[in-house]
Amino acid sequence: MKSKWLFILATFIGILSLIGCSTTLNPVTVEVSCPQFINNRHITKVIEVQAGDSFMISLCSNATTGFTWSEDAEVDRTLVEQIDHEFIPPGSTVVGAAGREVWTLRSLKTGKTTLFLEYRQAWAGGMKEEWTFTLMVIIK
Repeated sequence: MKSKWLFILATFIGILSLIGCSTTLNPVTVEVSCPQFINNRHITKVIEVQAGDSFMISLCSNATTGFTWSEDAEVDRTLVEQIDHEFIPPGSTVVGAAGREVWTLRSLKTGKTTLFLEYRQAWAGGMKEEWTFTLMVIIK
């Protein structure tokens, strides 16, 4: 019985040590606010990540305007995979307040790629490229 508990304890410690070494617990997050997009409609940023790391993009979004960001990031899928995309509502009760759209991605192997997102009205005749976000991703 004692050896069973020692095995469970050793397994638990091993799992905790692996979690402590993980590079994806606190992924790099790139954020762009509404005022930043108002000042510059086309923003480009650069990040460096390690192969296997997750990273997040968080961009201002206001669905009440009829604009939304691209659902899927345009990116080299052999280097980066999109894990999730979600809308986070505003923390304010003010009508028309902006929320955020957040993408979670993972780098797959070393290389360089460009990620592109477009804020647009999705219907025919709607405005395109009102805002754009380009992210240069360097994977080490």
